[in-house]
Amino acid sequence: MPVTNLLIDIGNSNCKAAFGCKGEIGEIYRSSNENLLDFILQTIGERGINVIVLSTVREDDPQMQRELASRCRRLVVVDSSIKLPVELKFGFPAERLGSDRLAGALAVAMLFPGKDCIKFDFGTALTVDFISGDGIFSGGNISLGMRSRFRALNTFTKRLPMITPGEEICDFGKNTAQALEAGVVLGMKFEVEGYMNKYPHHTVVFTGGDSFYFAEKLKSSIFVIPNLVLVGLALIAEYYEQN
Repeated sequence: MPVTNLLIDIGNSNCKAAFGCKGEIGEIYRSSNENLLDFILQTIGERGINVIVLSTVREDDPQMQRELASRCRRLVVVDSSIKLPVELKFGFPAERLGSDRLAGALAVAMLFPGKDCIKFDFGTALTVDFISGDGIFSGGNISLGMRSRFRALNTFTKRLPMITPGEEICDFGKNTAQALEAGVVLGMKFEVEGYMNKYPHHTVVFTGGDSFYFAEKLKSSIFVIPNLVLVGLALIAEYYEQN
């Protein structure tokens, strides 16, 4: 695939970067290091970049933006004020909307036109967003993601361990580790099923690092697009490349 654009998704826990062309994404590079600018510049290498699209949920980094702008024809920093490939209306004041949620909502609107959708993003946070079939981002909710729940239980108690859940989860635990697994994983499963049962006619889209893990635990028709934010950034890059 010809390399023309660079897509950067800086989340709470890590950074993902991918090269894109014609709205599609290539190999994905990941880093959890603090020095993200070095990681991005190493990823670029000597390549000539047309459009860089940056989504970050962290504080603005003017130095990073200046450096990235010098490495491409056009830098697009995603926020609610930028022009999008399709008109995405907002059912709420969107000035403080996270760029990752915006990019994901855009991808849903363009991939599932005319369908009312619920998007679940399983990351550091669990975000639940509603995008209507006529292109309105109605709003959404935010709660703790799976690993954040395990970490909170470990941090704010004296004796509960930090665990990594397995594939098989029992209905109720017979020891501390099983109780933690069942409490967190089934709690999130029931939470997600509650939304799906309340909106049975919505198309359901899962994304994020734990999307496949939870999709396997739900006996429902679900579209799993683990890198939905990058897909949205690729669509934005294609639009700015052409305009």
